[in-house]
Amino acid sequence: MESEGDRELLIDKSVYLAAGVHIGTKIRTKDMKRYVYKIRQDGLAVIDVEKTDERIRVAAKFIARHEPERVLAVSSRIYGFKPVKRFGEFTRIPTVVGRILPGVMTNPSSPSYKEPETVILSDPKVDRQAHIEAIELGIPIISLVDLDNTLYFVDFAIPCNNKGKKALALIYWLLARQVLRERGEIPEDGDLGVGYEDFITEITGV
Repeated sequence: MESEGDRELLIDKSVYLAAGVHIGTKIRTKDMKRYVYKIRQDGLAVIDVEKTDERIRVAAKFIARHEPERVLAVSSRIYGFKPVKRFGEFTRIPTVVGRILPGVMTNPSSPSYKEPETVILSDPKVDRQAHIEAIELGIPIISLVDLDNTLYFVDFAIPCNNKGKKALALIYWLLARQVLRERGEIPEDGDLGVGYEDFITEITGV
């Protein structure tokens, strides 16, 4: 039976669990302890998905205040490629996936140059170049963070499994949907027209 807390989530809690959004790491930084729901017997920490859900709502509200072209979403991790690109397609937010070349935000001569007012990282460790440049520019940094991340120069954290392909797909699908809701482009209970499975990166030949 669904609890009162579950009904208030952006999506049923079982979907978060099925996508593995709650699966953390055995390594836990001091910064991330506040997001731990419990420690399993095997030592793996579980992320509190109610906090994940809450942070997606707040992040979407902040992102929606900006013109789409003034936000940049990035992922250097392969499982984040499609989720980030699909997020960009639905929200009209520019994206950079793959290797992030130096100067993407600091060198106007760069072919991939962007001028964002805020940046969304999929993992501050992996998206290090974008993180460094955002710090240099002093612009707000929103980041998906796992329990082994630190919050060094992360202005707003979304705790989640930022390594799994289903988890990344669900987070970016929810974020896209919530941004559109906050903008009033779809109703408060509106959907994207595709399920989160449409955001999953499928790798063949690996």
